Amino acid sequence: KGDYFGPLVVAGVYTNREITRALLDAGIMDSKRIGSGKRIRELATRIRAEVGGGYKVVRWAPARYNLLYEEYHNVNRMLARGHATVIKDLSVRVPSCGRALSDQFTKAPLITRELKNRGVRLKLEERTKAENDIAVAAASILARESFLDWMDRVSEKVGLELSLGAGSAVKEIAREFIRKFGKEKLVEVVKLHFRTTEEI
Repeated sequence: KGDYFGPLVVAGVYTNREITRALLDAGIMDSKRIGSGKRIRELATRIRAEVGGGYKVVRWAPARYNLLYEEYHNVNRMLARGHATVIKDLSVRVPSCGRALSDQFTKAPLITRELKNRGVRLKLEERTKAENDIAVAAASILARESFLDWMDRVSEKVGLELSLGAGSAVKEIAREFIRKFGKEKLVEVVKLHFRTTEEI
């Protein structure tokens, strides 16, 4: 969620004892510990092979993200909506699973509220460093893959190497994008509410 360019992605993975063992053997770990896009893609392929249909990825490209932000004015509420969408989808696919685990991004019970609104009844646990759990680590890899796929595709389309993060290199690329396509097209590639928009 912290990158100026690119989508917001939320992913979830269903695991049981056998899947967990297979993912551990495959070397699955939190995506933040994996520096290479190539490695992310290799592991994502392995995860899908192990979990079959037991995963869900929600990706909001910047145009959609910016519309949602106008509605919510709060990234955590948007994240809760994304998490609830993912959890509901997986709970329908695997109705026998009565528990969900999420990384804690706020102390407010936002995901619980969203799940209740969707009629989802299961035990939700939110905790910091949840990526130490293999299911959350696997989900982080699928989310990262989806994010990188979008960045690569759009970089090629616009003829600019869209940068990660929100630092000075990102600002320079954003200025170049504006020179090339105009300020009004920025909505299609960045998260407009970032302070970076004002700065560029």
